[in-house]
Amino acid sequence: MRTLFGHSIRSELVLLYVSEALACFVAIYLLSAREAGSAISFAIIVTLCAGLISGASGLYQPEAWSRGRRLLLGTLVAGLLLLLLAWPVLRLLDPAYPQRLGNHLVEVLLAFVAAVMTTRLGLALVTQMGLLKRRLLLVAPPRAAGHALADGKPGPFEVIEVLLPDADLATALAPETLRQRHIWGVVASDPSQLPDGVASRIAAANIRFFNEVEFREQHLNRVDIDRLPDNWIATTRVMREGWAEALLRRVIDLGLGLLLVLVTLPLLLLTALAIRLDSKGPIFYRQTRVGRDGRVFELFKFRSMVVDAEQGGATWAKKRDPRITRVGRIIRLTRIDEIPQVLNVLRGDMAFVGPRPERPEFVAQLAKEIPHYNDRALVRPGITGWAQVNYPYGASVEDARMKLAYDLYYIARRSLFLDLLILVATVRVVLFQEGSR
Repeated sequence: MRTLFGHSIRSELVLLYVSEALACFVAIYLLSAREAGSAISFAIIVTLCAGLISGASGLYQPEAWSRGRRLLLGTLVAGLLLLLLAWPVLRLLDPAYPQRLGNHLVEVLLAFVAAVMTTRLGLALVTQMGLLKRRLLLVAPPRAAGHALADGKPGPFEVIEVLLPDADLATALAPETLRQRHIWGVVASDPSQLPDGVASRIAAANIRFFNEVEFREQHLNRVDIDRLPDNWIATTRVMREGWAEALLRRVIDLGLGLLLVLVTLPLLLLTALAIRLDSKGPIFYRQTRVGRDGRVFELFKFRSMVVDAEQGGATWAKKRDPRITRVGRIIRLTRIDEIPQVLNVLRGDMAFVGPRPERPEFVAQLAKEIPHYNDRALVRPGITGWAQVNYPYGASVEDARMKLAYDLYYIARRSLFLDLLILVATVRVVLFQEGSR
């Protein structure tokens, strides 16, 4: 695991990104070198765009590597998106070059596909050989030994041994012993049970040391709600955010909001017309939501359900919900119904990235059943968020608990870098209709 701007990223993903960038640069440069002029510029642009496009197409999702059809589809989608993104940028740099390279579009696409497939097959081979495995020692009672690697996500970790708290830990956890056994990290369920100085000596020897909560948080990218201390908010990055970062966030939200409205204006007009022709009722739907610091505001969406869909009270949407109209089903699957929330962003009710705003009725219910639920109101709610790109649509208290675990992870580690990762992953969620109802 590597920590970038406070966010934990698996080392194999960093390796994959670097190898993919190199493969793309070499493949595109060799192909475009036949054209005079801007071969290097084109190769650099493609390389810079490739990582973002691959992320937006889900090609950094581990499950995509194990499914041949999903990997091929994601790669083809990524290739097409890459050409759409790189083409206008290159045209600004050299207006004549795109025309010269136009005859080789298919070759450029195939070169990118080959680079992506080759790097992922190489990673799969290296993983099968066990070269990326990280050896762990667990210090825990028998009943708690497997908890740190629970949730079916062992990832690249291999537990070499489970040490009981009453063992000779000073000897077993000596740095020279750990190096001889090629131990990557030590996870202790209760560090207070370790002999004095052991943890600091392990860290000084450049061997990772985690308590169980830290390891699970970095491994799963979500917090353990039940183990959060009451004063956890004081240590979050949100509390250390200065006025300059807050201003920059607001400027970015305003810029992205205006750009999204301009780019999608024809689509918005067609959607409004389709809703009007499909069913009776208003085009837009206003719903009361809870925002930052518990303030209530009106959220705007395209109407996707029949009028008076909630006469019996507020309820979560279900699969194949009969209240959803024909046009509504399409715009919910493609997330077009969410675009009018840009108005809330421009008004300052919301940000582009943050916890999803919930309805007051649900907030009151969930706050009674889930600890720390009201802590999600520390930041502005968002159109998309860490929970939205990591967990499917939730329609129960347990789903709300899991989504809160991701939301609080975001609040604790919030940064512009993490916001960028979320925005890129949102494209994947929209393209492949993940979690839509």
